[in-house]
Amino acid sequence: MSTVRGARERARTEITLAIKDEARRQLAAEGASTLSLRAVARELGMVSSALYRYFPSRDELLTALIVDAYDALGEAAETARASAAGSSGPYPARWTAVTCAVRAWALAHPHEYALLYGSPVPGYSAPQDTVGPASRVGLTLIGLVREAHAAGRAEVPPLGATAAAEAARMAGDLAPDLPPATVAALVAAWAQLFGLLSFELFGQFHRVVEDRDAFFARATGELARTVGLTTGEDGR
Repeated sequence: MSTVRGARERARTEITLAIKDEARRQLAAEGASTLSLRAVARELGMVSSALYRYFPSRDELLTALIVDAYDALGEAAETARASAAGSSGPYPARWTAVTCAVRAWALAHPHEYALLYGSPVPGYSAPQDTVGPASRVGLTLIGLVREAHAAGRAEVPPLGATAAAEAARMAGDLAPDLPPATVAALVAAWAQLFGLLSFELFGQFHRVVEDRDAFFARATGELARTVGLTTGEDGR
């Protein structure tokens, strides 16, 4: 009986993967707003009623694709941080390694990036299930800055008095062990990182930025400075 159950589970896993692969192909060809379970079933040679046993609605299929994309992006960031930590390089360089890994994933998966950070899909509201995966890049950056503070390789960025209350609230929610000014700077840097990526992937840099590798490395290096990361050698 266990052998039969195992075979059924493997078959279900394979079909689930095939459904998601076909859905990603349709996302790349036509966009998320036109994603259809019936169209996916037709391309896979399935009756739609059979597909509904795997994904009861379009929204559940979209959620699965979004979670997969966030997890893949988060894994890229986490792997880069772990590799950079192993090199014992300065913390600004580690920050750049993480952000460049995020960019590399985005450039390699533009349609999945668009699903995460492009125009909202009409009629779709992301459920709570997406929050954890969506947080992985941000938590990786927070962890890197936390490590730099523990090593004495980070300064507290300036913070105006009018922003103090909001910074304290964000710190309480996201990283109570870090200075509020640092957390506020991290939130701003996180937003600017994905702003840079969206400008590049969605065409706003066309005929504006030519050497995009160098431009991104320089811009993300500035972000490392804004969150207070230093080399520890000369305070910069």
